[in-house]
Amino acid sequence: MTLQNFAATDDIQDMVAALQQSGAVVIDSVLPEAVSQGLCADLRPEFDREGHLYQNTFNGHHTLRVGGVTKYSSHFPTLLLHPTVLAIADAILKPHCEVYQVGSTTAIEILPGEEAQVLHADDSCYPSHLLPFEAQISALWALDDFTLENGATRVIPREMGIKNPEDAREEHVVEAVMSKGSIVIYLGSTIHGGGANRSDAPRKAVVNTYCLGWLRQEENQYLTLTKDEVAAQSDEMRRMLGFQAHGPYLGVWPEDPDGLWYET
Repeated sequence: MTLQNFAATDDIQDMVAALQQSGAVVIDSVLPEAVSQGLCADLRPEFDREGHLYQNTFNGHHTLRVGGVTKYSSHFPTLLLHPTVLAIADAILKPHCEVYQVGSTTAIEILPGEEAQVLHADDSCYPSHLLPFEAQISALWALDDFTLENGATRVIPREMGIKNPEDAREEHVVEAVMSKGSIVIYLGSTIHGGGANRSDAPRKAVVNTYCLGWLRQEENQYLTLTKDEVAAQSDEMRRMLGFQAHGPYLGVWPEDPDGLWYET
Protein backbone atom coordinates (compact mmCIF):
# COMPACT_ATOMS: atom_id res chain seq x y z
CA MET A 1 0.00 0.00 0.00
CA THR A 2 1.14 3.57 -0.72
CA LEU A 3 -0.23 6.97 0.23
CA GLN A 4 -2.25 8.69 -2.47
CA ASN A 5 -0.33 11.38 -4.36
CA PHE A 6 -1.83 14.55 -5.75
CA ALA A 7 -0.71 17.61 -7.68
CA ALA A 8 -1.50 21.01 -6.15
CA THR A 9 -3.86 21.64 -9.07
CA ASP A 10 -5.97 18.54 -8.38
CA ASP A 11 -9.47 18.79 -6.95
CA ILE A 12 -9.44 19.73 -3.25
CA GLN A 13 -12.42 17.53 -2.48
CA ASP A 14 -10.55 14.51 -3.85
CA MET A 15 -7.63 15.33 -1.55
CA VAL A 16 -9.95 15.73 1.44
CA ALA A 17 -11.72 12.45 0.72
CA ALA A 18 -8.38 10.60 0.49
CA LEU A 19 -7.15 12.30 3.68
CA GLN A 20 -10.27 11.27 5.58
CA GLN A 21 -10.01 7.72 4.26
CA SER A 22 -6.29 7.07 4.81
CA GLY A 23 -5.33 9.74 7.34
CA ALA A 24 -2.54 11.13 5.14
CA VAL A 25 -1.95 12.32 1.57
CA VAL A 26 1.07 13.55 -0.37
CA ILE A 27 0.93 16.64 -2.59
CA ASP A 28 3.85 16.71 -5.01
CA SER A 29 6.14 19.62 -5.86
CA VAL A 30 4.29 22.37 -4.03
CA LEU A 31 7.14 24.65 -2.97
CA PRO A 32 9.24 26.64 -5.45
CA GLU A 33 12.94 25.78 -5.31
CA ALA A 34 13.79 29.31 -4.18
CA VAL A 35 11.56 28.95 -1.12
CA SER A 36 13.08 25.59 -0.16
CA GLN A 37 16.58 26.96 -0.54
CA GLY A 38 15.73 30.13 1.36
CA LEU A 39 14.26 28.20 4.27
CA CYS A 40 17.29 25.93 4.46
CA ALA A 41 19.65 28.91 4.46
CA ASP A 42 17.64 30.74 7.13
CA LEU A 43 17.31 27.69 9.38
CA ARG A 44 20.93 26.47 9.15
CA PRO A 45 22.27 28.83 11.86
CA GLU A 46 19.41 27.89 14.17
CA PHE A 47 19.88 24.15 13.64
CA ASP A 48 23.54 24.62 14.52
CA ARG A 49 22.85 26.90 17.48
CA GLU A 50 19.98 25.23 19.28
CA GLY A 51 18.93 22.13 17.37
CA HIS A 52 20.65 19.74 19.79
CA LEU A 53 18.76 21.13 22.82
CA TYR A 54 15.66 19.08 22.07
CA GLN A 55 17.31 15.69 21.62
CA ASN A 56 15.69 12.97 23.71
CA THR A 57 14.23 9.51 23.37
CA PHE A 58 11.09 10.77 21.64
CA ASN A 59 12.63 13.38 19.30
CA GLY A 60 15.74 11.28 18.65
CA HIS A 61 19.34 11.59 19.75
CA HIS A 62 20.58 12.30 16.21
CA THR A 63 17.88 14.78 15.23
CA LEU A 64 18.01 18.59 15.35
CA ARG A 65 14.86 20.62 16.01
CA VAL A 66 14.03 24.32 15.95
CA GLY A 67 10.72 25.80 17.13
CA GLY A 68 9.23 29.22 16.51
CA VAL A 69 9.99 29.01 12.79
CA THR A 70 8.15 32.29 12.04
CA LYS A 71 10.88 34.37 13.66
CA TYR A 72 13.69 32.75 11.69
CA SER A 73 12.53 32.89 8.07
CA SER A 74 10.55 35.31 5.92
CA HIS A 75 9.81 32.30 3.68
CA PHE A 76 7.71 30.54 6.32
CA PRO A 77 4.42 32.34 5.49
CA THR A 78 4.57 30.73 2.03
CA LEU A 79 4.21 27.37 3.78
CA LEU A 80 1.84 28.31 6.57
CA LEU A 81 -0.59 30.19 4.31
CA HIS A 82 -0.35 27.98 1.25
CA PRO A 83 -3.82 28.09 -0.40
CA THR A 84 -3.99 24.36 -1.11
CA VAL A 85 -3.21 23.48 2.50
CA LEU A 86 -5.65 26.07 3.86
CA ALA A 87 -8.40 24.75 1.59
CA ILE A 88 -7.88 21.30 3.11
CA ALA A 89 -7.78 22.76 6.61
CA ASP A 90 -11.03 24.61 5.87
CA ALA A 91 -12.72 21.34 4.96
CA ILE A 92 -11.47 19.40 8.00
CA LEU A 93 -11.51 22.04 10.75
CA LYS A 94 -13.92 24.87 9.88
CA PRO A 95 -17.10 22.81 10.46
CA HIS A 96 -16.09 22.71 14.14
CA CYS A 97 -14.78 26.22 14.84
CA GLU A 98 -15.15 29.89 13.96
CA VAL A 99 -11.46 30.10 13.01
CA TYR A 100 -8.48 27.79 13.23
CA GLN A 101 -4.89 28.67 14.05
CA VAL A 102 -1.37 27.31 14.02
CA GLY A 103 -0.70 24.79 16.76
CA SER A 104 3.06 24.38 16.48
CA THR A 105 5.89 25.21 14.06
CA THR A 106 8.98 23.01 13.99
CA ALA A 107 11.97 22.56 11.70
CA ILE A 108 13.48 19.05 11.82
CA GLU A 109 16.79 17.72 10.56
CA ILE A 110 17.23 13.95 10.88
CA LEU A 111 20.94 13.18 10.83
CA PRO A 112 22.61 10.01 9.51
CA GLY A 113 22.48 7.22 12.08
CA GLU A 114 19.14 8.23 13.58
CA GLU A 115 16.74 5.41 14.44
CA ALA A 116 13.06 5.41 13.53
CA GLN A 117 11.02 7.65 15.80
CA VAL A 118 8.46 6.24 18.20
CA LEU A 119 5.10 6.04 16.44
CA HIS A 120 2.59 8.53 17.80
CA ALA A 121 -0.35 10.82 16.98
CA ASP A 122 0.15 14.60 17.05
CA ASP A 123 -3.21 15.30 18.71
CA SER A 124 -2.17 13.51 21.90
CA CYS A 125 -1.48 16.96 23.41
CA TYR A 126 -5.28 17.28 23.65
CA PRO A 127 -7.91 14.98 25.18
CA SER A 128 -8.78 14.16 21.57
CA HIS A 129 -10.41 10.87 22.54
CA LEU A 130 -13.30 12.97 23.88
CA LEU A 131 -13.97 14.57 20.48
CA PRO A 132 -15.96 12.96 17.65
CA PHE A 133 -14.01 15.02 15.09
CA GLU A 134 -10.43 15.99 14.33
CA ALA A 135 -8.80 18.60 16.60
CA GLN A 136 -5.99 19.40 14.18
CA ILE A 137 -4.16 18.54 10.99
CA SER A 138 -0.42 18.55 10.31
CA ALA A 139 1.51 19.70 7.24
CA LEU A 140 5.04 18.33 6.86
CA TRP A 141 7.11 19.98 4.12
CA ALA A 142 10.06 18.19 2.54
CA LEU A 143 13.16 20.41 2.31
CA ASP A 144 15.10 17.41 0.99
CA ASP A 145 13.94 14.39 -0.98
CA PHE A 146 12.23 11.92 1.38
CA THR A 147 13.50 8.41 0.61
CA LEU A 148 13.33 4.99 2.22
CA GLU A 149 16.99 5.39 3.16
CA ASN A 150 17.03 8.89 4.69
CA GLY A 151 14.07 8.84 7.05
CA ALA A 152 10.87 9.37 5.08
CA THR A 153 7.98 9.82 7.49
CA ARG A 154 6.33 6.53 8.46
CA VAL A 155 2.52 6.49 8.45
CA ILE A 156 -0.06 3.94 9.59
CA PRO A 157 -2.95 4.39 7.13
CA ARG A 158 -6.44 4.31 8.60
CA GLU A 159 -7.28 1.31 6.43
CA MET A 160 -5.01 -0.76 8.68
CA GLY A 161 -7.51 -0.37 11.51
CA ILE A 162 -4.83 0.43 14.10
CA LYS A 163 -6.09 2.72 16.86
CA ASN A 164 -3.15 2.66 19.29
CA PRO A 165 0.50 3.24 18.34
CA GLU A 166 1.55 0.31 20.55
CA ASP A 167 -0.41 -2.06 18.29
CA ALA A 168 1.36 -0.99 15.10
CA ARG A 169 3.81 -3.40 13.44
CA GLU A 170 6.17 -3.03 10.50
CA GLU A 171 3.68 -4.55 8.07
CA HIS A 172 1.30 -1.67 8.86
CA VAL A 173 3.81 1.07 7.96
CA VAL A 174 3.76 3.09 4.74
CA GLU A 175 6.56 5.57 4.01
CA ALA A 176 5.78 9.06 2.71
CA VAL A 177 8.38 8.96 -0.06
CA MET A 178 8.31 12.29 -1.91
CA SER A 179 10.51 14.80 -3.68
CA LYS A 180 11.93 18.00 -2.23
CA GLY A 181 9.25 20.71 -2.17
CA SER A 182 6.41 18.22 -1.65
CA ILE A 183 4.20 17.93 1.41
CA VAL A 184 2.52 15.17 3.38
CA ILE A 185 -0.66 16.27 5.14
CA TYR A 186 -2.02 14.06 7.89
CA LEU A 187 -4.80 14.16 10.46
CA GLY A 188 -4.01 14.84 14.09
CA SER A 189 -5.17 11.31 14.93
CA THR A 190 -2.97 9.64 12.31
CA ILE A 191 -0.25 7.42 13.77
CA HIS A 192 3.14 8.30 12.31
CA GLY A 193 6.81 8.95 13.07
CA GLY A 194 10.06 9.96 11.46
CA GLY A 195 11.98 7.20 9.73
CA ALA A 196 15.50 5.91 10.36
CA ASN A 197 18.20 7.75 8.43
CA ARG A 198 20.47 5.07 6.96
CA SER A 199 21.92 7.44 4.35
CA ASP A 200 25.05 9.60 4.55
CA ALA A 201 23.20 12.95 4.43
CA PRO A 202 20.66 14.78 6.64
CA ARG A 203 16.94 14.90 5.88
CA LYS A 204 15.33 18.30 6.56
CA ALA A 205 11.68 19.24 6.91
CA VAL A 206 9.36 21.83 8.42
CA VAL A 207 6.16 20.69 10.08
CA ASN A 208 3.34 22.90 11.29
CA THR A 209 -0.03 22.01 12.71
CA TYR A 210 -3.39 23.76 12.45
CA CYS A 211 -5.76 23.38 15.40
CA LEU A 212 -9.33 24.39 16.20
CA GLY A 213 -9.43 28.04 17.26
CA TRP A 214 -10.99 27.30 20.63
CA LEU A 215 -8.09 25.07 21.69
CA ARG A 216 -4.91 26.30 23.34
CA GLN A 217 -1.98 26.31 20.94
CA GLU A 218 0.74 23.72 21.50
CA GLU A 219 3.42 26.37 20.90
CA ASN A 220 2.75 29.63 22.74
CA GLN A 221 3.18 32.25 20.03
CA TYR A 222 2.48 35.09 22.48
CA LEU A 223 5.77 34.26 24.21
CA THR A 224 7.68 32.82 21.25
CA LEU A 225 7.40 36.02 19.20
CA THR A 226 8.13 39.57 20.24
CA LYS A 227 5.66 42.38 19.60
CA ASP A 228 7.86 43.69 16.78
CA GLU A 229 8.10 40.23 15.19
CA VAL A 230 4.31 39.92 15.26
CA ALA A 231 3.80 43.41 13.87
CA ALA A 232 6.12 42.60 10.95
CA GLN A 233 3.77 39.86 9.74
CA SER A 234 0.81 40.27 7.41
CA ASP A 235 -2.67 40.46 8.93
CA GLU A 236 -3.46 36.95 7.65
CA MET A 237 -0.26 35.62 9.13
CA ARG A 238 -0.89 37.26 12.52
CA ARG A 239 -4.33 35.76 12.70
CA MET A 240 -3.07 32.30 11.75
CA LEU A 241 -0.47 32.62 14.52
CA GLY A 242 -3.35 33.04 17.00
CA PHE A 243 -3.54 36.82 17.32
CA GLN A 244 -7.31 36.96 16.97
CA ALA A 245 -10.44 36.21 18.93
CA HIS A 246 -12.53 33.09 18.41
CA GLY A 247 -15.98 34.51 17.87
CA PRO A 248 -17.29 37.37 20.06
CA TYR A 249 -16.55 35.83 23.47
CA LEU A 250 -13.35 33.76 23.46
CA GLY A 251 -9.89 35.33 23.58
CA VAL A 252 -11.20 38.88 23.30
CA TRP A 253 -8.94 41.88 23.89
CA PRO A 254 -10.90 44.68 25.64
CA GLU A 255 -8.53 47.37 24.33
CA ASP A 256 -9.61 46.52 20.77
CA PRO A 257 -13.29 47.57 20.60
CA ASP A 258 -14.06 46.06 17.19
CA GLY A 259 -12.80 42.64 18.32
CA LEU A 260 -10.65 42.21 15.24
CA TRP A 261 -7.21 42.26 16.77
CA TYR A 262 -4.32 42.26 15.96
CA GLU A 263 -3.97 45.57 14.11
CA THR A 264 -0.83 47.69 13.95
